[in-house]
Amino acid sequence: MICVSIGRSRHRHMMAEHRHLVEQGAKLVELRLDYIRGNVNLKRLLTDRPCPVIVTFRREEDGGRFAGTEQERQVLLRLAIAEGADYVDIEEDIAGLIPRFGKTKRVISLHDFRKTPDDLGAVYARLRGLDPDVIKICTMANRPQDNLRMLQTVRNADVPTVGVCMGDIGVPSRILAGKYGAPFTYATFHHERTLAPGQLSFEQMTNIYRYEKIGPATEVYGVIADPIGHSLSPLIHNAAFDHCGMDKVYLPFRIPREDLAAFLDEADQWDLRGLSVTIPHKEGVLPKLTKADEAVQGIGACNTIVFEGPNRIGHNTDYRAAMTSLEEAMGGSEDGKENPIAGKTALVLGAGGVGKALVYGLKRREAKVIVSDGRNDVARQLATRLGCHAIEWNKRQTVSADILVNGTPVGMHPNVDETPFPKLNLRPTMVVFDAVYNPESTLLIKDARSRNCRVVTGLDMFVRQACLQFELFTGQEGPSELMRDVIRRTISAAKP
Repeated sequence: MICVSIGRSRHRHMMAEHRHLVEQGAKLVELRLDYIRGNVNLKRLLTDRPCPVIVTFRREEDGGRFAGTEQERQVLLRLAIAEGADYVDIEEDIAGLIPRFGKTKRVISLHDFRKTPDDLGAVYARLRGLDPDVIKICTMANRPQDNLRMLQTVRNADVPTVGVCMGDIGVPSRILAGKYGAPFTYATFHHERTLAPGQLSFEQMTNIYRYEKIGPATEVYGVIADPIGHSLSPLIHNAAFDHCGMDKVYLPFRIPREDLAAFLDEADQWDLRGLSVTIPHKEGVLPKLTKADEAVQGIGACNTIVFEGPNRIGHNTDYRAAMTSLEEAMGGSEDGKENPIAGKTALVLGAGGVGKALVYGLKRREAKVIVSDGRNDVARQLATRLGCHAIEWNKRQTVSADILVNGTPVGMHPNVDETPFPKLNLRPTMVVFDAVYNPESTLLIKDARSRNCRVVTGLDMFVRQACLQFELFTGQEGPSELMRDVIRRTISAAKP
C-alpha cells in the first residue's frame, strides 16, 4: 500500500487533494497538519474522510513546518486521537506523553536528515518498546548500502515497520519497501511538491513502478549512474515488463564511484538480475565482471550486466544499436550483407563510454575513424588502442567527414542550446548521428537538417539498445514500438 502525503496551507485544498487521490486509487493518506496556516480544524478534515488517514504534525527539527510551542503540537495530536483519526504519527521522544486511546493506531517514528545510523537494529528495538502499532524509520541515505540495511531491518521486524531512506540515493528503498514486508511506503501528491528528499509521486509509484504489484518474488533490475535523475530507462523498461506481464521491476540506482564495487558485490542481497550501466560507470564496472562478451573486451566499456548465480556477465548493446541505426539510415541491406559504412571517413566526438562503442563499431565496419574529445589525451589513448586517429578538440571542424557522430552529452536536456559541432561546417553530403536522445531533435540535429544532411537521432539508438538489454534480461524480444512511444510521449510532455 502507498501512503500519500498531503501538505497544503488551506483546509479545502487538503480535502480536495484527499478526494482526488481516492478517486485515483489511493487507500491511505497522510495529512501534514504542520503545513496548514492558522488554526487547524481537525473535525473538518476527519469528518466523512474518503479513506483512512495518518495525522502528522511535524516539528521543524524533524523536517516539518510547525513553529509553535511543543505543548500546542501535543494538544493537537491528542485531539486527533480523540477525534478518531485512523493513525497518529508520534515521534520517539514524545511517545510516552501521548497515551493510547480508542481505535487510533500509533505510528512511532524517527527521522534523521543527516545519516542512516550504523545500528538500525538498536533504533528499531528502542521504537518497538514504545507501544507502536507501526514503526516508522526515515533516514538520509549517504551510501547505496544504507538502503539495504534499512530494507533488511524491515524484513527482520516482528512489528509492522516502514523503513525508507531519503535523498536520491534512497529512492530504491521507497520502491522496494513492500517486497521486504513494509505495510506501506510513502509518496507525495505531485512530483513537484515533495515533502521529503527523494520522495516520488503517487503517479510515479503507481504508473511507472507498479508498486502494488511488487512482492517477495519480484525480480529486480535497474540502471546505475551518478547522477541518476535524468535517466528515462525506468520508464521504458517498466512499461515493457508490464506489457509482457512480467513480475519484474526496474529501479534507478544512484551509485557514487566510491560505492560501485560494494554495490556490485551485494547484488544478490538486492535480488538483482540485470543492470543497465551509464555515466560514469561504463569503464568502472569492468574489474567486477566475471565474464565479458567480445564487444566489451574490444570497446573497454560495458553498458549491461546480467547476473547468473555468482557470475556478472558484461555486454555492450550501445555498439550494436548504434551501428544498426546508422546502417539503416545509410541504406544498408536488411540481411547486413551490404556495408554502406566501409571506406567512409567518420568523425566521432567524445571518447567516453558511448564514444568508445561508436569508434569500435565504425572500425569493425571498415570506416576511417577520427576521434576528438575535450580531453585530448583521452582521445589519443582511445585512438592508439583501437587503431584510429585523434585530432584536437579545437580542430575537429577541419575534418572532412562523411559521417559525424556525437558521443558527448553536449546538447542534452537541459542544455538544449548547445552543440558540439559548428553549423557552418556541416555539409549536405554528411550523415549526422547524435547519440543524445533527450531532446530527440538536438540543436546539432536541427542544424544538420537545415543543411540538408541525413540524420540519425539518439532516440532510435536508445530504443534499440534498450530492446537488446530487455532481451538479455528476459530472453524475449523487447517491445520496440511501445518503448519508442513511451519515450516520445515523456520527452514531449517535459517540454516547457
